[in-house]
Amino acid sequence: MAKSTGILERLRSRRLVVYAAFLLFTIGVIQVGASLIFYDAIDRQTVLQDHARRVAELLIVSDRVHQVDPALTPRIMTTRHLVASLAPEPVIGHPNSSAATAEIAAFIVRWEPALAGKTLHLSVETGRLGQRDLIGSLRLADGTWLNFRSDDISSSWPIALRATALTLVITLLCIAGGFLALRFLTTPLRTLSEAADAIGKGRHVPLREAGAADLRHLARSMNDMQARISGLVEEQAKSFEAISHDLRTPLSRLKIAADFVSDSDIARLVGSSADEMEAMLMSLQQFLRAQHLGAEPESVDLVSATGDLLASFGKPAELIAPANAIVRTWREPLMLALQPLLDNAFRHGDKVRVTVDQGDRGWQIVIEDNGPGIPEQYLGNILDPFFRLDQARARDTSGFGLGIPTANHLLKRFGGNLHFTNASEGGLVVVVTVPVASIVD
Repeated sequence: MAKSTGILERLRSRRLVVYAAFLLFTIGVIQVGASLIFYDAIDRQTVLQDHARRVAELLIVSDRVHQVDPALTPRIMTTRHLVASLAPEPVIGHPNSSAATAEIAAFIVRWEPALAGKTLHLSVETGRLGQRDLIGSLRLADGTWLNFRSDDISSSWPIALRATALTLVITLLCIAGGFLALRFLTTPLRTLSEAADAIGKGRHVPLREAGAADLRHLARSMNDMQARISGLVEEQAKSFEAISHDLRTPLSRLKIAADFVSDSDIARLVGSSADEMEAMLMSLQQFLRAQHLGAEPESVDLVSATGDLLASFGKPAELIAPANAIVRTWREPLMLALQPLLDNAFRHGDKVRVTVDQGDRGWQIVIEDNGPGIPEQYLGNILDPFFRLDQARARDTSGFGLGIPTANHLLKRFGGNLHFTNASEGGLVVVVTVPVASIVD
């Protein structure tokens, strides 16, 4: 059941290709069916005429052989198409007046006009296997009757089968060519779709402007759109970064001025507020930098890189990993994304475990702590910038709600993923899907 569901999901994900392929297949089936009916109708008429021609030729030859040597007539004239014998009486007493026998008689006379003056009785009988046999009697010059039987005049497959086989082969070739053409046409569309998805995640994906004119125009428009969006985002981020940087100067002066305030309580309040504003500006700078951070893919040992990052916190943590895990990824964005996630784990739990493992979806880094976790109703909100669980209460915890959104944005931009869940025994489990760069990147 699960397997069939997976197949249906894949078909839905490629519904344009599936619909077009189904249309091609339906057209092919209709063509083959119509050809079968057409060739069958033609073949029945052709086979009937072919039987009449053979019978006409054999009857003329039989009459001439009988005039030379009557005893040789049955032996010479019996073939695999016609069985002949001589008798004083006709095997067919009276001719059958059906339309089929009348048509055959007309064909015989048309092929051999010399038989027009002969007495010819024809009849069609159904054999034991359901075939239709032509039975006839021809009165010879000496009054003897030449009785004959032509087997299976209803067979309509000798010609139709060959024509149908040829049509089927041509149809299959046309369908195969259609599939190739469909693949050729849908590949640029799939590339554009994947590029649009990557652009939505903040990545810059230059598109090759090739193919049909419409696709070239679409690729050019998407490249222009990327350039405009990237320019706007980068300009906005750099503007906020500049503002954040410039605000540090008056904050520094404010902290210096607090040292000269005689009232210690006021001095402490001013100094702590300035420190908090400076930390907020630094967090905001990191969040804005993630909007336009660029990096080149490189081979990274996840075990070594994760171990070094854990050591930088100076707190005990358990690292479960293979001997090495070499992955071609973006080092700086990955480490910047892991930084706030590990900081969050150390801040809320006194036991932290990090697991580096290769799962079904690629390499993953799982961060687990024994802290209070996150209420289920807020699991979907923690990716929102500035969201804090204690936002309705007094601010008695550090952080500004930008660390996890920054990590999520960095991972999404470079093709990774971030997933949160609460452990059954308590604590938070963070699953980081490591972005992997392809060879062409």
